[in-house]
Amino acid sequence: MIYKFFPLFAFFMISFLPNESKGPQNKLVAYTAAPTLEMKVESVYHSLNANHFVLPQYECFSNGLKGYYQLKESGVIQKELLTVIDFSLSSNIKRLWVIDLSTNTVLFQSLVAHGRNTGEEFANSFSNQAESYKSSLGFYATGEIYNGKHGKSLKLDGLEKGINDNARERAVVIHGADYVSQNFIKGNKRLGRSQGCPAIPVELNEKIINVIKDKSCLFIYHPSRNLYSSSKLIS
Repeated sequence: MIYKFFPLFAFFMISFLPNESKGPQNKLVAYTAAPTLEMKVESVYHSLNANHFVLPQYECFSNGLKGYYQLKESGVIQKELLTVIDFSLSSNIKRLWVIDLSTNTVLFQSLVAHGRNTGEEFANSFSNQAESYKSSLGFYATGEIYNGKHGKSLKLDGLEKGINDNARERAVVIHGADYVSQNFIKGNKRLGRSQGCPAIPVELNEKIINVIKDKSCLFIYHPSRNLYSSSKLIS
């Protein structure tokens, strides 16, 4: 009858093994259980509440969220909001998204213009230089609201050296514009263009600006520069 007690005996023997023999296995379990940054980004993306909108492309969102995490940790960004603009897409479709990361909900999806010298229907040329009339890529912190020639507008601070850090000096801001509309597209076969500002529809301007003002994250994406450069982020 001794064989009936062998499993119980074996259990007690294993339980009293030295910690060293069990340690590496425990460490391996802990290591494999820890989510990587990519896993975290994928989890957020797949849990997004589209809120009847079309989701941004994963590559655009992924790059934006990774930079957001770094900027939020450093204190440059204070709000749990991420605005992404995908300049790989036609200007004739809605390519701006405002996402509430506290609830993983898309709040807005909108048309958005690029600079007149950045391209016709598609954006393909970018600059950080004054008077270039081109858009700049990369990460921005939203600033303060002011009333300018386009009405209610939102200042932007570029956070990447040599890429967009002249934004405030160039007066690259978010503002509403009549040429950012479906009617303009119908009449011209493409969206209107700005002098470098990410201009948005007049009817959404105040709503979006009021939500994203004061230190939220804006990311402008293009596949010609498809990885955020953490070394160039201004903190």
